Amino acid sequence: MKCCRLLILVACTALIGFNGLLVYSGEQNKKSDEFRNEFIENFRRTGLNTTAGDAMMLRILVESSGAKRGIEIGSASGFGAVNMGIAFERTGGHLYTLEIDPRSAKVCRDNLQKVGLENTVTCIEGDALKTLPTLEGEFDFVFIDALKQDYLKYLKLIEPKLKPAAVVVGDNVVRSARAMKDFLDYIQNSPDYDSVIIRASMEKNDGMSVSYKIR
Repeated sequence: MKCCRLLILVACTALIGFNGLLVYSGEQNKKSDEFRNEFIENFRRTGLNTTAGDAMMLRILVESSGAKRGIEIGSASGFGAVNMGIAFERTGGHLYTLEIDPRSAKVCRDNLQKVGLENTVTCIEGDALKTLPTLEGEFDFVFIDALKQDYLKYLKLIEPKLKPAAVVVGDNVVRSARAMKDFLDYIQNSPDYDSVIIRASMEKNDGMSVSYKIR
């Protein structure tokens, strides 16, 4: 009888350990390059999402600058946040992504969890003009992709928190140039920034402004 109980105990222990291994392996799989690359490749993007080429450029900008604290304004379903999140995970940093639409914010959080980035990227629901002032500390990377006419307002709210050498990226600056003229005039003519407009992707026949904060 004792022998049977011992065998049952050993079997249960082994089963628990095996299940724990499955959970651990699942978590590891979510963070593997292979899984994440496949997830990104099969991501169902909409017109609100960043293009694949631009998302990769954002990832490279975060990695190459060694950014530690970033803000994305306009999450949509999280395609950009996933790509930048991978970069912030590699730099040991953190990204705050802001989204006004509750449904999109939920989808964004779900997608971040699917690739194991929920601890690296925080999705904040609400109007960015109201949530930006609540973010504390300094930041060294900003990606703006929300209401075009409010780009300068977003930047002005963030600017006091930007560290020297921070990178500021604005999306859709070619096709929506008229709507964000005040932002482009400011970022391109301010002595505090070096700025250039780039086209990492022609998918939308658009471009991004990339600015380096000098001081």
